[in-house]
Amino acid sequence: MMRSGSSDPYVKFKLGGREVFRSKTIHKNLNPVWDEKTTLVVDSLSEPLYVKLLLFLCPHRTIPVTLILKDPHYPDQDLGALELSITLTPKQSPLEERRDSMVRRKHQDVFHSSIRLSELHRKSQLWRGIVSIALIEGRNLIPMDPNGLSDPYVKFRLGPQKYRSKTLSPQWREQFDLHLYEETGGVLEITVWDRDTGPLRLFCSCQLDLSTLSKEQTHHLELPLEESRGLLVLLVTLTASAAVSIADLSVTPLDDPQERCDILRRYSLMKSMSNVKDVGIVQVKVMRAEGLMAADVTGKSDPFCVLELVNDRLLTHTVYKNLNPEWNKVFTFNVKDVHSVLEVTVFDEDRDRSADFLGKVAIPLLSVRNGERKAYGLKNKELSGPTKGVLYLEIDVIYNTVKAALRTVVPAEHKYMEEEPKVSKQLLQQNFNRVKRCIMVLISYGTYINSCFEWESAQRSIFSFVLFVVVVWNFELYMLPLGLVLLLVWNYFFSSGRDTDVSMEAMFECEDEDEDKEDKDSEHKGFMDKLYAIQDVFISVQSALDEVASYGERIKNTVNWTVPFLSWLAITALCVATVLLYLIPLRYLVLAWGVNKFTKKLRDPYMIDNNELLDFLSRVPSDVQVMQYRELKADPGQSPNKRRRPNPS
Repeated sequence: MMRSGSSDPYVKFKLGGREVFRSKTIHKNLNPVWDEKTTLVVDSLSEPLYVKLLLFLCPHRTIPVTLILKDPHYPDQDLGALELSITLTPKQSPLEERRDSMVRRKHQDVFHSSIRLSELHRKSQLWRGIVSIALIEGRNLIPMDPNGLSDPYVKFRLGPQKYRSKTLSPQWREQFDLHLYEETGGVLEITVWDRDTGPLRLFCSCQLDLSTLSKEQTHHLELPLEESRGLLVLLVTLTASAAVSIADLSVTPLDDPQERCDILRRYSLMKSMSNVKDVGIVQVKVMRAEGLMAADVTGKSDPFCVLELVNDRLLTHTVYKNLNPEWNKVFTFNVKDVHSVLEVTVFDEDRDRSADFLGKVAIPLLSVRNGERKAYGLKNKELSGPTKGVLYLEIDVIYNTVKAALRTVVPAEHKYMEEEPKVSKQLLQQNFNRVKRCIMVLISYGTYINSCFEWESAQRSIFSFVLFVVVVWNFELYMLPLGLVLLLVWNYFFSSGRDTDVSMEAMFECEDEDEDKEDKDSEHKGFMDKLYAIQDVFISVQSALDEVASYGERIKNTVNWTVPFLSWLAITALCVATVLLYLIPLRYLVLAWGVNKFTKKLRDPYMIDNNELLDFLSRVPSDVQVMQYRELKADPGQSPNKRRRPNPS
């Protein structure tokens, strides 16, 4: 490779897309002997190991290179070859004369070969089916802990996909789906782990060859674990997936009238009882983006899009050195739950490290207007604020209403790959404020109702009293759901969702401003000031938890006869209530209670309102108070006269 007729070769080993070993360079040698040894730890024996022989290029010298095109997903496919003429030119010399590379076909025409290569690259993303796995239980597992028990959980792996069970119990009862990328199905690797306070311990493992299972049928399997350490009970179903696709704008599936009619017929009301899990399809046209953030030092980016619908994930190609990229691709997903959220994230490709985040949008499927080409402003990772750039999408959702309704009342599918939660003072404060706002809404309703009892507005109190008497006198059980229906209808016609959106945006903007102000102030704050700020949040949470726990403990202590007087009083009140409910219809008792509440303020304008039940519970001690009030047993061997006086010195 050098003018002297020699080379300076070295070797790189890549495993799973990353470099794991690099040899030393042998200078000026065409028959190098490295005599080096390395040991690599691999996660999967199915991962291929790529060995690359790298050579240094000599400036101003043209070198012919032949590249055989290969695809790891289709090793037997003949993709042709590329013949290149490569010249290394210093940056300061004219580039236009040397920029041309001679590329010509060897086995096929270049045009048809590139089309086939693009088609194979597109197909490598698409899954050919779904394997639904229901992890039921483990039987006869070997105990791993000193107490004779275990805290087992299960890991599943199918190619690059991974899933971990949520519960630490041999009665898992979990259901999840994985994608099938191979026609044969592949091998499902299963490992059982024991969760302990120390390092994780591998319990045992087993494998399941999916090619041995027939499709469109649920298989009840009892898989024995290695070394007779028990067995796992699974329900496995293999189903085909035909709606997933990637195409150019020129071949959009739903733009074809015949295909659109077929899809509408497939998800019509007449087909509501066939394949209940197949709720519908969503088609996403990813056109372009504008004004993206510059992620490279050159002031440009190499953007590509990742589309995620729960656990389904597809990617666009990368547009290099462009802040206004055009992808013009169409993606189609199966919809298993119409309440799912489509997430489209824009990344900057980086060859040396993981991709950089540029922006993200989250679009609930039920909020989509079919056929509307819309510009979505990109948001940050938390989706709480805007970032630079706009993404142009056009989305169509077709689904069966009956199937969507039936899927609404079953457990929702959760994302397998989620970030671990982090401790955040701002997040803790935000969640506390959210709970506080919910409580304040209930308090505001209670205050409004109490104002009717207090006769703050005579007209409102009279109307409420008459309405109360009429409803209670004529009440039937069917009126409960009817009242909720009327409430929903009222809000549909008279409550503006826009006002709610504006109030929520104002609320979060206010919180963001507080966080920004806090971040700026934190630059000038000392360590103690930050500690006091965190302490305020924890004190509020601590007080709220204490109040909730106290009322629960007081109810328990009433039943446990911690204070016999209060327990006898509760028995007396319950006996009186039992007799009254037996002798007097509930309608009359509620009327009597309502009349008493409405007329209390009229009978005694200066009466202090109270809640008898809460007042009763406030007299019952909580567990903390019981411990505080408990007497210590005196030591008979130590009397006050015998106590040793402290030494004055």
